[in-house]
Amino acid sequence: MNAAFLGLAFIAAMNPKLLALDLLLIDNERPRLMFLCVLLGGLSVSIAIGLLDVLVFHADAVKSQGSISAGLDLGLGVALLAIGALVATGRLHGRRRAPVPAGAGAGAPVKTESWAQRVLRKPRFGLAVLIGAVAGLPGASYITALHQLVTGTSSTGAQAIAVLVFAIIAFLLVIIPFALLELRPEATKANLRHTQDWLTSHARQLMAAVALLLGAYLAISGLIRLS
Repeated sequence: MNAAFLGLAFIAAMNPKLLALDLLLIDNERPRLMFLCVLLGGLSVSIAIGLLDVLVFHADAVKSQGSISAGLDLGLGVALLAIGALVATGRLHGRRRAPVPAGAGAGAPVKTESWAQRVLRKPRFGLAVLIGAVAGLPGASYITALHQLVTGTSSTGAQAIAVLVFAIIAFLLVIIPFALLELRPEATKANLRHTQDWLTSHARQLMAAVALLLGAYLAISGLIRLS
């Protein structure tokens, strides 16, 4: 493990989908078990794929993964850069809500929950494991980190430990709220809801920033692996 490897792990950890998942799970009737199921599914898949690469398939599998995904990453990166630029300049707007008629008062419709909020309101442990497993599938940063491992000079044991470290760092946005739920449940829920409110009020700026950063990373990563 080196600074580049750890940097890739923390890039993987900055996943807005995991934070959105936290905000959905926190309102579940049994949030601790749901968080645990997500972690079990995600870490199991992430660690299993990494160990298979470094212990069984070694560099050939990583080269195969890179050649297949490099073009997709480049295309997705360019698309995200375009979307980020449009959002940042205000040329791409979300659908505006219809104004509430004056005098609607108490009869005005209440903001409805999303499909994900309704589904994840009840404990659904199998679904949580599946969501975690999907989140644990390797992305561009993980594939690049595995390539560094198998083409380096580290021992097999060190490579296996590095896979475990990467998976844990990549899921910090789920691990930290899960740990805080055990220590300070009410404060954790309040902080996550405050974070949700802040994210909602800064949605356009954050969407543009994430799209531009992730698009640049994917485009550069794809170009490097295609060269």
